[in-house]
Amino acid sequence: MDYIFVFQIILLLAASALCIFLIFYISIVTKSIKSIESNITKLTSEIKPLIESTTTLSNNLNSISEVAKEQVDVAKNVVTEVKQRVDLILGFEEKIREGVEGPVLGLIKNLSALFNGVEAFWKTLKK
Repeated sequence: MDYIFVFQIILLLAASALCIFLIFYISIVTKSIKSIESNITKLTSEIKPLIESTTTLSNNLNSISEVAKEQVDVAKNVVTEVKQRVDLILGFEEKIREGVEGPVLGLIKNLSALFNGVEAFWKTLKK
């Protein structure tokens, strides 16, 4: 037996061992890939309801915000109407005050003058 034949046998045994190891390793990798695939499938089935509930929640929030905007608009309109009515009442009060103030002051001046005249008359009458 020469050395080349021994080395060939060793190389064939090493190649056979390598092939067996590769088959075993490929089997492990295949199992890992199947496990990952099942996990992804499970995750996908769990994510779908989550996405649906998130979409429903988003739609509900949109409708709530629309209702809130409408209520704010109604409140703004009410405040505007109240402000306009208060302005009208204040304007009416100012008109009444202006309409009454002038004649009343004139009447007070006339009554004051009348009382002064009556007082002067009584003073001269008493002397």
